[in-house]
Amino acid sequence: MGSGEWEMTVSEIRSYQDLRVWQEGMNLAEACYQVTIAFPKEELCGMTSQIRRAAASVPANIAEGYGREYRSEYIKFLRIAQGSLKELETHLLLSARAKVGLTDTQLVTPILRQCESVGRLLRALIRSLENKGRRE
Repeated sequence: MGSGEWEMTVSEIRSYQDLRVWQEGMNLAEACYQVTIAFPKEELCGMTSQIRRAAASVPANIAEGYGREYRSEYIKFLRIAQGSLKELETHLLLSARAKVGLTDTQLVTPILRQCESVGRLLRALIRSLENKGRRE
């Protein structure tokens, strides 16, 4: 992780809410809720619901994994969060396609960048947990 206000040492992490990856996942979910507000009302049970569900699943799985007793379970839930992230990216890309036309590419692009950032953080945390397990 780079330096900045989000960086914390392991001793400062007292809950999943202290994890930068969870915080960024929450920011991502919030951005997805905001972008889908403008979607047509007939999409409420369709793409709007799919995007919101996948977006909320990312930080939810990070939190659920954090609460598990074993490192292997934690890693499993982080990988589920990665899957939800890819699902979210796919829904966003589809919603911005010209023939679908639910949103504009300009609105989706910054959210896709957030997805990339969260994905990097997830991969780094998984690697860290896997390496920690090898050293013990």
